[in-house]
Amino acid sequence: MNSPIIQLLVLAGIAVFLILRLKSVLGTRDGFEKEPEPRTPKIDARRAEFEVIEGGPDRDIIDHVPEGSDEAKALADMKRVEPDFSVSEFLGGARGAYEMILMAFERGEMEEIRSFLAEDVFESFAEVVEARNQQGLTIEAEFVGVREMHIHRATFDAETRQAEITVRFVGELTSVVRDKDGQIVEGKPSEIKRQKDIWTFARTLGFDDPNWQLVATGE
Repeated sequence: MNSPIIQLLVLAGIAVFLILRLKSVLGTRDGFEKEPEPRTPKIDARRAEFEVIEGGPDRDIIDHVPEGSDEAKALADMKRVEPDFSVSEFLGGARGAYEMILMAFERGEMEEIRSFLAEDVFESFAEVVEARNQQGLTIEAEFVGVREMHIHRATFDAETRQAEITVRFVGELTSVVRDKDGQIVEGKPSEIKRQKDIWTFARTLGFDDPNWQLVATGE
């Protein structure tokens, strides 16, 4: 077996390993859309206006989760502790955080997002980035947008005031993996991949720090 074939088999093995690690950390990617129309993600930072009827449902809650559900009750508890909390504003921020964290991970720029991640999540992401670096692999990625997002779960601990909101994302991006010689070993620049993730954000309510942290990832 000559040297070029051996090198090709080694690169193929590395690509398979990284794909499995990426799936375990960030979720799954599936489906390709060839020659798509580029879309710029839109983040609505405006607070939604609601007509609140005393004793009636809070549209800021039931527009995102079923009325009477455990999630609706948890979100209502969050609002009682922190009246300025807005579910719609939270989701707008989560959308922006998803793009920022995902792209920083793809590009290996972990220090830029460290403050937005719980320590164990940071270490898990950093481990994958370090494995890529040791193999001389780089990822070129461009974020296209969030195709879907919704609240998957919400919990609130009244004693600790710890709020957790789990969001399911379906993002779209282009991504290719290159070896140390610049050759593509996985992906195609013109193909859009769908990235599926379930991320949990947490924050202690009632304090001045308004920032949520990513505390868990899944698919």
